[in-house]
Amino acid sequence: MAIKRYILTLMAVAASALAWCQDGTTAYNFLDIPLSSRIYGLGGVNISLVDDDVTTIDQNPALLGSEMSGQIALSYMRYVAGSNFAGLRYAHSAGEHGAWSAAVQYFGYGDMEERDETGTLLGNFSPKDALFMGAYSHDITDRLRGGINLKMAYSAYAEYSAFAIATDLGINYYDPDNDLSLSLVVANLGGQVKKFNENYDRLPIDVRIGWSQSFEGFPLRFSITAWNLTKWKLPYFDYGDGTSGSEVVEKDSFGSNLFRHLVFGADIISSPNWYLGLGYNYKTRTDMLSYHRSFLSGFSLAGGIRVSNFGVGLALATPATGATTFMLNLSMNLSDIL
Repeated sequence: MAIKRYILTLMAVAASALAWCQDGTTAYNFLDIPLSSRIYGLGGVNISLVDDDVTTIDQNPALLGSEMSGQIALSYMRYVAGSNFAGLRYAHSAGEHGAWSAAVQYFGYGDMEERDETGTLLGNFSPKDALFMGAYSHDITDRLRGGINLKMAYSAYAEYSAFAIATDLGINYYDPDNDLSLSLVVANLGGQVKKFNENYDRLPIDVRIGWSQSFEGFPLRFSITAWNLTKWKLPYFDYGDGTSGSEVVEKDSFGSNLFRHLVFGADIISSPNWYLGLGYNYKTRTDMLSYHRSFLSGFSLAGGIRVSNFGVGLALATPATGATTFMLNLSMNLSDIL
């Protein structure tokens, strides 16, 4: 009964999110920036990757488990336009069938000019966001696990500031005999507690479904994540070659909408001491659809090694020409050295 009640509750919340999030724009989109270099290299979104890696659980709190007890991980990301992001996460067991985790992330976007409504330069400012997270998971059965992640987001842009509270609800089914993982996540449920001004900014509430699986005799694990499921139509614009005479064409076909909802990933799992992964995010590629788009836009690469108690992970992506981004993870298990 407990399993059925948990699943029905999650489905009801997902249906509610679908009902009222069909239109409109959102703020706080930094809530979707991953803490894991492995996830970033697999396309930036993956809610079903079952691995002994504490950084992956910000995608799905149901991936957190007692097997991660004592793990601590530091994350750094160099993004475009001088942006720098950093994060820290720790996990610990909570009894035989539970686990908890705490994390903090910082997002700095460099220096920007501040101007008033007439265009008069007022000086420079450094916009920033901060995210504080606490997660808990529990084994419902030996193959089914549920989790919840509470997030508190603070933003400071010049003299304006805002505060929001959000939560993620996740469930994961994992079959170790077939290395099959299936997940459902309702992400970023919540709202603003303190607004920037008189306008209310909506959080990027989302429903996501994920599948990951390897096949016997084949050293690759494949993943497909469906996201942005609160809205079917995700049109984009083709600007041609970028010249002044180029015609702007809206792309809104069934195929383009479908693939802008999907993120693909594949990683080599032949050894527990290293990995190599490749991801493809069609939405990222089409969002960069202009004469500035790189041939590699939408693709990402991840790699990592684990030596004794320490792990290093690195991810690279080039969303636009001359805009190579990278993410670094350093991890260790404190319980092995204390």
